[in-house]
Amino acid sequence: MPTETDSKTDGITRTSRFKVPGEGSSVAISIATIALLFLAWYLVTRLGLIKPLFLPSPHAVWQQFYEYLTGIANDKPLWQHFIASILRVAVAFWLAFLTAVPIGIAMGMSRTVRGIFDPPIEFYRPLPPLAYLPLIIIWFGIDETPKVLLIYLACFAPLALAARSGMKSAAPEQINAAYSMGASYSQVIRFVILPAAMPEILVGMRIAIGFGWTTLVAAEMVAANVGLGQMVLNASNFLRTDIVIMGIIVIGVVAYVFDIFMRWVERRLVPWKGKI
Repeated sequence: MPTETDSKTDGITRTSRFKVPGEGSSVAISIATIALLFLAWYLVTRLGLIKPLFLPSPHAVWQQFYEYLTGIANDKPLWQHFIASILRVAVAFWLAFLTAVPIGIAMGMSRTVRGIFDPPIEFYRPLPPLAYLPLIIIWFGIDETPKVLLIYLACFAPLALAARSGMKSAAPEQINAAYSMGASYSQVIRFVILPAAMPEILVGMRIAIGFGWTTLVAAEMVAANVGLGQMVLNASNFLRTDIVIMGIIVIGVVAYVFDIFMRWVERRLVPWKGKI
């Protein structure tokens, strides 16, 4: 029977012999980290260690947020920028989801489909969006189509690859057990393989929406007159660092809220993840 002293053998101190690595909530640590970052930001700007041109104070950033939120800024109000950007990202993301996930599932089921789609996906996946942005402008013009298409391409690859990887998540024993119970090929896919692939697909969705928000600024470089990315780019041209930081914080918070939502969906749809 292990005793308390057994946990201090070989020079290694363990908090608990039976504790699972990474167990426990990290909310308090995250809140403390954010508070410390804001405190450091306040102190650095308060003491004048960095010029306001390079790092404005939290109060200056908050002032710009308030002016944009109430519509008194010398620009469109924040809600117009927010709605324009969220629509572009949402349309592109769901179009990518509706096309990439079926293709990824087909790639995992068929070597022929995998041979067709794998080379182009793996070719363009590591390319930065700005590399093929000029081609998209030449081919599709400067209206909303190239903006949505650029975000769509950023979301497509991680979704397709996650779905393809997820199709291999089902253990051979599970598949053989389903066949031994009289399941057909389509039933095995529907009731065994697809549920096993769901965790990978949901992780792919979280990664894809992150890429979508990352590409938003590049997408709104294309003759956009409204949008969070356009607001940031326009402010950078006039060295308005306070507006730039405010826009970055808004984009980051929106993306983080969506990530939290996806985690909640993941816990609802695949409660067995990490437990079996």
